[in-house]
Amino acid sequence: CDSMLLAATRKVSSMATDAWIVAAMTRAILEPDTISYSSAISACDKGAEWQKAPLLLSAMGIAMLEPNTTSYNAAISACEKGAEWQRALG
Repeated sequence: CDSMLLAATRKVSSMATDAWIVAAMTRAILEPDTISYSSAISACDKGAEWQKAPLLLSAMGIAMLEPNTTSYNAAISACEKGAEWQRALG
C-alpha cells in the first residue's frame, strides 16, 4: 500500500512531496521499502531534483535496505540529467 502511494506521487513533479511522504511514513511507523525509495528516486528524475537522488540512495543504506537495479537506474538517470551521473555510483 505504501508503495502504491509513492507510485501515485510520481506524477507530481515536486520532490518535496515525495520526501514528505517518506518522512511521514517513517513517523507513522510505516516502514519505507526498496520500492518506496526507488519511487522517490524516480520522482527526483522526473522533477529535475537530481541532487536529492544520491541522498535517497544513501538513506536506503542507513535504513538497512539494499538498493536494487531500479534504484540505481533511477539515481543514475536523475544524476545524468544534472550532468553528475558519477555521483549516483557512490
